[in-house]
Amino acid sequence: MKVMNMVQAINDALDIKMAEDPNVVVYGEDVGVEGGVFRVTENLQKKYGTMRCFDSPLAESTILGSGIGMAVAGLRPVVEIQFCGFLYPAFNQLITHASRIHNRTRGKYKTPLVIRLPYGGGINALELHSESMEAIYGHIPGLKVVIPSTPYDAKGLLISAIESNDTVMFMEPKRIYRAIKQEVPEEKFSIPLGKARVLQEGTDVTLVAFGAMIREAQKALVLAKQAGYSVELIDLRSIYPIDKDTIAKSVKKTGRIITVAEGPVSYGVGAEITAIANEYSFLHLEAPPARVQGFDTIVPLPNGEHHYMISPEKILYNIEKTVKY
Repeated sequence: MKVMNMVQAINDALDIKMAEDPNVVVYGEDVGVEGGVFRVTENLQKKYGTMRCFDSPLAESTILGSGIGMAVAGLRPVVEIQFCGFLYPAFNQLITHASRIHNRTRGKYKTPLVIRLPYGGGINALELHSESMEAIYGHIPGLKVVIPSTPYDAKGLLISAIESNDTVMFMEPKRIYRAIKQEVPEEKFSIPLGKARVLQEGTDVTLVAFGAMIREAQKALVLAKQAGYSVELIDLRSIYPIDKDTIAKSVKKTGRIITVAEGPVSYGVGAEITAIANEYSFLHLEAPPARVQGFDTIVPLPNGEHHYMISPEKILYNIEKTVKY
């Protein structure tokens, strides 16, 4: 075992798959020589050469379009979009082609393509650098959407994503790139996509979160314990496919559910989780499902970001309100 942060764990996963499979190629803006703006791909070009890890033009539609072609031709490209908000110029490639080719060709062609997206706020960046628009991608048929919350999960989920025959949006919460360190196996391992994890058992209320919000939820759980509340915490890990069984089972036990997500509240992941609770556990609910999410506005950058971000105190307030309902 080796102690790693999320940047190191992702780099390790890429290294393992590039060594194992010559069809894996890694590229994007500044990914090669500099190792990416967050240094996630550092030293991969030195180790595997410029044919397998290289810099792309500053053109997201080209990055994604070429990745689709490579995937259809038999490669397994892992492309990096430098910041989540930079993906929008490539939406045509994403929605019209990457997500549809398998269906369009009735299974003849596949698109084993991984799109890495640093996303989320909390680092005082600029506009188009700090969005949490994961719900958009979860709504697109043909895409898988994976969001790790720890270095361990980042490595295991990324290996599974690269080995998947589908297009996978691998959204990396850059706020915690270096905020968390933990022991991670140095050898190859994988975590199934679409399987949530119960991080803490509880009886009063179910708290569902993912990505950087897991850290905020864990801080809130410390406060909740001091206040006498027993909270069950679920790390969603991926928003599509979504683990309905784990959510429903937990709600049947606690009778209450709260979703914590950084993205705008309207039409967000919390709404989907609320629907799951209603459809699969309605007769067990003792309080209305609650959503602790971002506001329906652009992140107020650069000086107002702290007003937008979700705090442990805000989560605790919703725990108290839901349990006392």
